[in-house]
Order: sequence, then C-alpha cells, then structure tokens
Amino acid sequence: MGRNSRHHRADLKAIAHRAMVDRGFLADFSKDVITEVNQIQGAQVERDPRVRDLRNLLWASIDNDDSLDLDQLTFAEPLPGGSVRIRVAVADVDATVRKGTAIDGHARHNTTSVYTAAEIFSMLPERLSTDLTSLGEGEDRLAIVMEIVIDEGEAISRSDVYRAVVHNHAKLAYPSVSAWLEEEGPVPERVAAVPGLDGQIRFQDRIAQALKNLRHQCGALNLQTIEAKPIFDGNRLTGLKVEPINRARELIENFMIAANEGAARFLELRNVPSLRRVLRSPSRWQRITELAAGLGGRLPPEPDSGALEAFLSEQKRLAPLRFPDLSLSVVKLIGSGEYLVEFPGDTPPGHFGLAVKDYTHSTAPNRRFPDLITQRLLKAAMAGSPVPYSHDELIDLAQHCTEKEDDANKVERLVRKSAAALLLESRIGQRFDAIVTGASDKGTWVRIFEPPVEGKLLHGVEGLDVGDRVHVELTGTDVERGFIDFVRSGKR
Repeated sequence: MGRNSRHHRADLKAIAHRAMVDRGFLADFSKDVITEVNQIQGAQVERDPRVRDLRNLLWASIDNDDSLDLDQLTFAEPLPGGSVRIRVAVADVDATVRKGTAIDGHARHNTTSVYTAAEIFSMLPERLSTDLTSLGEGEDRLAIVMEIVIDEGEAISRSDVYRAVVHNHAKLAYPSVSAWLEEEGPVPERVAAVPGLDGQIRFQDRIAQALKNLRHQCGALNLQTIEAKPIFDGNRLTGLKVEPINRARELIENFMIAANEGAARFLELRNVPSLRRVLRSPSRWQRITELAAGLGGRLPPEPDSGALEAFLSEQKRLAPLRFPDLSLSVVKLIGSGEYLVEFPGDTPPGHFGLAVKDYTHSTAPNRRFPDLITQRLLKAAMAGSPVPYSHDELIDLAQHCTEKEDDANKVERLVRKSAAALLLESRIGQRFDAIVTGASDKGTWVRIFEPPVEGKLLHGVEGLDVGDRVHVELTGTDVERGFIDFVRSGKR
C-alpha cells in the first residue's frame, strides 16, 4: 500500500473486514438473517392498555451528527417540593428482535456493533438499527422507559421502569447543542423549531451537571483521554481529529448512568438476576500512587476512588494541557470493565470508575447485546413472567460479552493504528515527544502527541513504566498490520 494511494478508505475497509473475521466476528449477515429482516412489515407499535402513551412529552435525542441508530430519548420535569423526575426512553428492540431468531443469533454471536474508521459493522441489520428499532425523528416507537426521581439532595429517591409509546420531536447533535449550552453558538435550528424544547434541554443540562457533581463527590473519576478519529476527504485519509468532551455529551452520559442505576435497582427489588457492568478496584494501585507522588500528590495505600478523583480534579485545574496524558495512564492502570451476573442475594462489586454499586447496561440495545439481554429481563420483571435466560446461560453470556467487547476494541484499535500508519509512513526518521501508555512482558507502548498516535517502543525500554515521558524516533510502519515502531532517542 503506497503512501500515494488514492483509496485509503477502501484499503482500511479491507483491513477492518479481515480483522473482524480474525477476531471471530460475523462480518456479514447470513441469508437467514436477511430473509427474516425482509419479512418484517414495519415498526412495532402495540395498542396495549399496559403500554403508556407518552408521545406528547417533549422527547428529543442527542447523538453524533451522523448517528442513525438512535437508542434513547430524554425528558425531565420539576416536581413539587424541589425534586425532579427524569425519563429515559430506550428503544424496545426486543419487540422486533425476538429471542432465538436468526437476527438474535447474529447479535448474540457478535454482542456489539464495531465502529471502525472505515466501516461500521452493525450488531443488527441496518433496516432495524437505523429505522424500525431506532427512535427516529418524527416517528412513534415502542420504548422501555426508565423513570428516576431525584430529591433535593440530588440523590435518586425512587425509580420505575415501564413500557410506553414515545415520539422523537427533534434529532439533535452533540456539537451544536454543546456550543449553545456553553454560550458559544446559536440555538440549534431543530431546538428552535419545537416550542418549549429550548427550556427542556436547558433544564436537562442543569440536572445532568448536578448529577455529575454529586457522582464526583462520591468518587466518580473525572477522566479525559484522547481518542483520535480518522478524517477523510472523499476516500483519502487526511488526518486525525480528537473528539472533545462537551456539555451535551455530559448531559447524555449522566442521564444514561442514572437510567442504568434505575434498571439495576428495578431488577434487584423484584429478585430478578441482572447483567452488571463492573470495574474492579485496580490491581496496579501502587503504580497509580507513584504517578501521583511524581506530580506532588499523595494517595492512600489501598484503592480509594474518592481520593483518586480529588487528585485528578486538582491536576486538571493545575495542568489542563497535560491532563489527557495523565488520564490515559490512569485508565491503562485501572484496567477494563467486565460483565458479571448478579443473582438475587449477591453483593455486586460495583463500578470503581463511576462510584456506583448498582449498574447495568440497558440504554443501547440497538448496538450492545448486554442491553438487549437486560431489556428482556426488565420486561420479564414487569410482567412477572419467568426469566428468559437460565442461570448457566446468563453466566456464559456475561463472559462471552466481555470477551467480544475486548475483541471489538482490538478491531477498532487495529484500524485506527492502520490509519495512523498510513499518515506516518512518510515520516520515518522523525523524532517526537511521547508518553508511555503500556509496559508489560508483551512490550512497551508509547503515544506521540502530534498526531496523537500510539506505537511500540522497540529499543530503550529499560526502566520505563506507564506515565513516563520519553523522546522517540519513528523507525517503521506496517499499514496492513497496524504496526508503528519507535526507538528511544536523545532530546531533540
């Protein structure tokens, strides 16, 4: 693949497809799946007295500019006495994708949509995820609604889950909503077009910021890592762009965390098992304390999310430009999350990074199979019907979903690295400032700052650990395998 290739997107698509197959994913839908999809007449909208009609509420979606698989809508309102009620409507995917069908089998095998730089490998066929099971603008759709009441102290006082028909009054996008909320841009056209929606979104934003502040007081980690997305001009790769954290993303993130807590509590109160998302206390806590000490901070000898959050907040205030690199080091040292089943009577390990004990994934059933499992468990709990999965089946699915999420991350990372290798292949011999992002028996990894690209350090690794700063020289790239190789160099 030469550096003058005019078909970078096609090259990366081929790499992505091979990576999917190599990691055991079904990269294409089978004939049985396609046949089932073609037999679906249209979106499911039941007229059942148990299904509430909430189409009149000012529901709206906020997502990426190009997102069509809209999983959730949000709405909030004040209650007497100073408390507030938030509602998160999640697409009722199970109404269309029944357990045991070929469509369900494909989703169960892959467990997640895989978002690569060149192509999206959707967990569900596009006709479903972007249309029939998507909460599209102007459409009436079946949903599972998580309703959470937050008291004056900004704590969740009660929650409920029920079925409803909802209507998306406006498809909004993170960049424009965030610019408006931060007073750096005008009211988005779609917000202005719906009477009362501007006040609704501003009210949601105030609630979300209060929830965020409360979570951080309880020890939720304030992390800000750099993830660069490849930018194309037509089919040609031209650069890498970092997606910033913004106010609109925080709004959705905090509403989703509340909804996931509410779903977990709903199942627990009804003695129904749940598929929990957990992040255990970090095993490499000592290295985190060493990083903190190197920056003048002091952390206790045992893992403490509250103490770590206080240190991170102080570092973000003191050195905002350096903070993403510190965040990346902490993320690597904390490790990745996993899925575990909580059966009635169990004590969940909780989520170290979010500072919550009761947490399940429930808000993205179009693109995550654990959320579809949770949806089926919620519907069983609502109806008082038997749990749709056996004890052993749930345990096997939890492990399978964890493994496939890890595989999906590896596929996405490979394609990002292949894109980065394409950008860097003409810069062999150049030197860069870098930070160590990984150090183990498998090798030492560094990330350079501009462009924000990670590669392997082949020589000069002695004594290095995650978070150390180094100077490196680019010695080689392999676009096909996503390899970017550096050696340690002297100061430029």
